[in-house]
Amino acid sequence: MTVYSDSPDPRAPISETDLCRWLGSAAPGDVLEYYRGFLALDASPVLSRIPEALRRAVAGIGNRAAWAAALDLAHLLQRRNGPDDFSYLIIARRRPKGVPVALASLLNTEAV
Repeated sequence: MTVYSDSPDPRAPISETDLCRWLGSAAPGDVLEYYRGFLALDASPVLSRIPEALRRAVAGIGNRAAWAAALDLAHLLQRRNGPDDFSYLIIARRRPKGVPVALASLLNTEAV
């Protein structure tokens, strides 16, 4: 399994635009690590210990990945690396008929 990560800091999330751009060009089976950390904790407005702007970005990328999975564009997986350290992976699926190739154009569509 080849995992792609465009982020120089493995704990910094990629942007929602980058995720959609990757998904639009990914071949079925391609894998992207879209976040590393503890997504549920880091995205929580109550429990997160990261700066608010980063917390909102983490929540956004998690919601966008869930949105892609809900549209059957991808599978989501997580791999445990250690205590409170997970790799969140998105695996591209074959595009359903009628889904445009330029998925970045769908960013105006509300995520889950």
